[in-house]
Amino acid sequence: MLIDSHCHLDRLDLTPYNGSLDAALNAARARGVAKFLCIGVDANNAPVVQALSEQHADVFCSVGVHPLDLKDSAETELDWLLTALQHERTVAIGETGLDYHYEPELAEQQKASFAVHLQAAKQTGKPVVIHTRAARADTLALLREADLANAGVLHCFTEDWDMARAALDMGYYISLSGIVTFRNADALREVARQVPIDRLLVETDSPYLAPIPHRGKPNEPQFVCEVASFLAELRGVPVESLWQQTSDNFHRLFPLTLR
Repeated sequence: MLIDSHCHLDRLDLTPYNGSLDAALNAARARGVAKFLCIGVDANNAPVVQALSEQHADVFCSVGVHPLDLKDSAETELDWLLTALQHERTVAIGETGLDYHYEPELAEQQKASFAVHLQAAKQTGKPVVIHTRAARADTLALLREADLANAGVLHCFTEDWDMARAALDMGYYISLSGIVTFRNADALREVARQVPIDRLLVETDSPYLAPIPHRGKPNEPQFVCEVASFLAELRGVPVESLWQQTSDNFHRLFPLTLR
């Protein structure tokens, strides 16, 4: 069993599948991908990802507001988030976090929204899916302040080992995407070698960031197999072992997916 711990099924390019999401999911299932976590990015797509999770027994979802989706949005409302999180197949909060690479001018708005998501996590016990880029100090400071019991995951991780270690020390997981296969990702590969195996997740972040040998093409859930195979070789472990361990980690972090 392998699990795509972070994908945007509502945004996939389904052209190769004649517009059929079922066909795209079947292509992944045929390669051993057993579950998919479909990620919410704003209030508008929350009902969409929730509907997808209702339609497919192996799809679960999260709801939240992405830091790069705040520009044209109202302030993230705790009441809305808590209501959306009551949905029975919504197993996580986010994605949320901080991105100062693209929109540093919205740092204060991003921090306020992130804090609301962390408050929701404190109240519900559901883990947080975190996007962080060029915002290391503020991300870690807010996570320390929140002091979550069930923590969450730093998804599509691209930062250095010091940040990874700080997050791991607070109970967070690290998820790696196709970026780890890119030719210029030597520093990330060093991080990938050091993450404890019981804290590692794999993802596609599809339709973005397709791994080699698919780079430059739209990403899709089945390509999580390439990410996992690359990591197994990098870490010098059997592919089957990495598949099983990352699946066990996923279920430990997102226990509601065991239903």
